[in-house]
Amino acid sequence: MTAHAYRVAPLLALAFSLVPAAAQAAEAEADPTIIVTAPELTNFAEERVAKTAGGADVVSHQDYADKSIVSLRDTLAFSPGVYLQPRYGQEVRISIRGSGLSRGFHMRGLTLLQDGVPINLADDNGDFQELEPIFFDHLEVYRGANALRFGSGTLGGAVNGVTPTGRTAKGFYLRSDIGSFDSYRGLVSAGVAGSHVDAWGAISADTSDGDRDHVQRRSLRFHGNVGLKLSDTVSTRFYASYNDIKQEIPGALTRAQALTAPRMASAAAVAGDQARDIVSLRLQNRTSFDWGAFRLDVGGFVNAKSLYHPIFQVIDQDSLDLGGFFRADYAAGPIEITLGGELRRGSTDARQYVNIAGRRGALLFDADQTARTANIYGEVRVRPVETLTLIAGGVYADGFRKRRVNVSTSRDGRIDFDAFSPKFGVLFAPNDSVQFFANYSRSGEFPGFGEVFQTIGTPPVSQLVSTIRPQRAWTAEVGTRGKAGLVRWDLAIYRSTLKGELLQFTTNVSIPAATFNAGRTLHQGVEAALEIAPTGWLRLRQVYTYSDFRFRTDSQFGNNRLPVVPRHVYRAEAWIGSDALHIAPNVEWVPDGPFADYRNLVQTPGYALLGVTGGARVAEGIDAFVDVRNIIGKKAIGDISAAITVIPPNVAPGSAVYYPVERRAVSAGIRARF
Repeated sequence: MTAHAYRVAPLLALAFSLVPAAAQAAEAEADPTIIVTAPELTNFAEERVAKTAGGADVVSHQDYADKSIVSLRDTLAFSPGVYLQPRYGQEVRISIRGSGLSRGFHMRGLTLLQDGVPINLADDNGDFQELEPIFFDHLEVYRGANALRFGSGTLGGAVNGVTPTGRTAKGFYLRSDIGSFDSYRGLVSAGVAGSHVDAWGAISADTSDGDRDHVQRRSLRFHGNVGLKLSDTVSTRFYASYNDIKQEIPGALTRAQALTAPRMASAAAVAGDQARDIVSLRLQNRTSFDWGAFRLDVGGFVNAKSLYHPIFQVIDQDSLDLGGFFRADYAAGPIEITLGGELRRGSTDARQYVNIAGRRGALLFDADQTARTANIYGEVRVRPVETLTLIAGGVYADGFRKRRVNVSTSRDGRIDFDAFSPKFGVLFAPNDSVQFFANYSRSGEFPGFGEVFQTIGTPPVSQLVSTIRPQRAWTAEVGTRGKAGLVRWDLAIYRSTLKGELLQFTTNVSIPAATFNAGRTLHQGVEAALEIAPTGWLRLRQVYTYSDFRFRTDSQFGNNRLPVVPRHVYRAEAWIGSDALHIAPNVEWVPDGPFADYRNLVQTPGYALLGVTGGARVAEGIDAFVDVRNIIGKKAIGDISAAITVIPPNVAPGSAVYYPVERRAVSAGIRARF
């Protein structure tokens, strides 16, 4: 930990203690200084969640404003059912209900959106680093089939990051962070609004040496939007996003290394100067027609992306994705109808080179990759009585993955997929504060390029795996959410029976995992959130996730548990004080770590991490904050790249499949609005 970080914490604590008590009392009810000035978008999102017969929630910017906002882990830590583990820098493992469970890199099984438009590529794979949570007004989390409104048919559902507009974030906003490991971040945003036009834009930049060797990060980002009210019926909004992200990769460690020397990087990562560098430009439009009972949204988007990714080889890709969408909503009396569709088509110039210390060597592979994913979805909601809503809907999706090889012994190929996923649900609200829900749904996930084309055969050749098929699941879910007095709760219990789950296992420390369709597997669990606020100055929020993911009478693995995700995860935070001065100690507890292998022979140890955040009103429109993580410097294993067989911990040299938890870190900063 660098010296300046140690200096920041006591100085900020002293500043907090000097805030006059009278000022605290006078300003206790004042709004916090955050990027958002008006709650309209968040309130509207919460109204939509209240109409959802299943697990869903909204995370406002205020919920995570005092944190050092690096990744989605910092924003969604208290969203029930979302499993997030930092791996390095902004790279995290994100899984909902076991989605993309054994994917040890990037993301699968989850639809990520920004302002309602997917950032996933046309083959449904994606880079969550392109979502910059420091920009968001709020995030919407729809778990499983409850994400139908976004056209998602995945097991995990969808996460939608919504940015402010000139009407919800007026004026100038500044944020500056400084922290351990030479970490610095700055943000400036501005919003303006007139009677028919509004505009908002933000620029962020950050740099950090990271808590491990060879994990330096640099990024520069922009996001902005302009809204036009063309008439009382028609409005349109244009969005633009730019990302320039440079991220070194430290690699996985052996168990002994992760638990005793978590700072180190793997030898392969250093020798290959492994990294994941992204430059992307995204443009999109949404035009709305509002005729009262009937509303129609239409739009399109284009995403140009460049990826430079030296690992076992240098992966060098340039991609262009185009898409369009529509969504129609009709509501009259007891009947509501939604109908929508989306089309994404992408082309990628994919090249691979010999990795010479992170630089391109001889060209090994050059191919043109084309993918298309399209869907059409619909939902009908009927209220036979005021307190009861019956829901039926479904999504049909089809697509293809195609490759034409220009250089290499690898082979051309094409494969097509389609799936229909119905959903049935019921929502019972005996009063305005309590809801009970149940649903039964099907999900279907198409393989991406990494699953469709693999190196197989003798001699090994990269070719189409013609037997690969979509992952399908039926999920039953029941639950409740609401508030009563000083208590708020959100509870969902689900059981998913899967066929053909896409599972991966590590073949080499530096080579991406191979993929296969499992037979029958089971994902079941509990997603719970409980908030208790006995007074205006005390709030205890808790989330608990129980995950039981396993094979079902598999010929090789029997009823073994699937690796990676622990059975129990508990997080809690006690917020004490007011917006003028507050402190919030927190804990993350994993009683027993997950298995690292499909054979269930090696299990990681559990852990508990302690942290604290705090904030104070320095002056009108200026807040200070501090975020201390892993206070006691606990050494533990946070994430795993699953393998069929893992070398036991008492046998040298050990399997390099482990990622340590974040080391102790302190960050602090200022937020100001003018």
